[in-house]
Amino acid sequence: MRFDFRKPASLFFTSMFAARLADQFLLFVVPLVVYQTTQSVSLSGLAYAAETLPRVLFYPVCGVLSDRYSPLRLMQLSQIGRAVICVLGLIGFVLFDGLGWVVGISAICGLLTTQGFMAREVLLPQIFASARFEKIQSVSQSVNQASIVLGPLLAATLFAISNWQAVVVVAAVLFAIAELSMMIWRHFNQTPISATDENPSWIGPFKTAFSHLISLPGLKRVIALTASVNLVFGITLATSAAMVTGLHGQSEEHYALLQTVGAAFTIIVLMLVGASRLSVGRIGLISFAGVFLGGVLTAISPDYWLYMVGFAVVLGFDGMFNIYIRTVRQKIIPARDYGKTTGVIILFNNMTQPIAGLLVGLTGSLAQTSWLILVFSLVMLVSGLVLSLPRFNVRAAE
Repeated sequence: MRFDFRKPASLFFTSMFAARLADQFLLFVVPLVVYQTTQSVSLSGLAYAAETLPRVLFYPVCGVLSDRYSPLRLMQLSQIGRAVICVLGLIGFVLFDGLGWVVGISAICGLLTTQGFMAREVLLPQIFASARFEKIQSVSQSVNQASIVLGPLLAATLFAISNWQAVVVVAAVLFAIAELSMMIWRHFNQTPISATDENPSWIGPFKTAFSHLISLPGLKRVIALTASVNLVFGITLATSAAMVTGLHGQSEEHYALLQTVGAAFTIIVLMLVGASRLSVGRIGLISFAGVFLGGVLTAISPDYWLYMVGFAVVLGFDGMFNIYIRTVRQKIIPARDYGKTTGVIILFNNMTQPIAGLLVGLTGSLAQTSWLILVFSLVMLVSGLVLSLPRFNVRAAE
């Protein structure tokens, strides 16, 4: 699927790209700064947990808000808010100093990133109602991964010639560009966008969401599968800075190269998925197997280059698994309750990521971290076998 940048759809994805690129700047700089400052893999893992936990915990609330208010307005507030937080955080660092400012900026921006993500999830089916949803998700994931390709590379370049403050400044500018692109897109876009549920109650939406989790066929199984995949994905991200610069003794540039290769491989995978005629079920099965194999490779790799292969495979097939999971959710969950239900689902799905960071924080050495990655990969495999992924996939594809 190709987009002309003079057309509204391309402006929408340009806004998404700029915001995701800025978010990658912040995600890149935190574990690296913490590890370089403290030389502690435990503190690096705890910093990862600190910046990801707020994002995860607020998914249900952001999901309810995305159903209740205009998702477009929420996306705009998210982008403006993140730019403001970056500026205020830098001012705080200048006045009071301390490593906590960079973690705080990323953590607070993470809350707004969650709101922007949930609003976009509700917005996409409204904007592209006539398109094949797997195709739209493939484009969305490709844009997301393109930002991951450039994010670490640009952030590493800035970090090498300046400091983390410069990385945050550029992130703030990118958030502003994202909002400007969104404003221009809205000027041309004629699709009506509205809230799907204007019920003012806070208890009712959560009751509805949990009712769907319990009663909708296949939803509990797909939640459990995603949580197991995110366990491997989370520990891979939480330990990557320490594994590259510590265990394998490489530089910050090699860390940036790792992130870039991983994202580039993900784009290739997503392009192949978008061009293929694979059923949703096949996409789920192949991607699940790929994440497992990548996790094992990162755990057992004796050098940086084999670790890079494993890391890239984890990222690439996790992106593919995201297409599967979002397509299945969109088919199962009623449109009226999509935001509130998806928010609760993502809370359960993504809790394994900060948990992975906390467990890394309890490890005493990088050697123990490698064993932990291997154990998580085996837990994922057992979960997939127990939950009978092939049987679910066949049913989901029908």
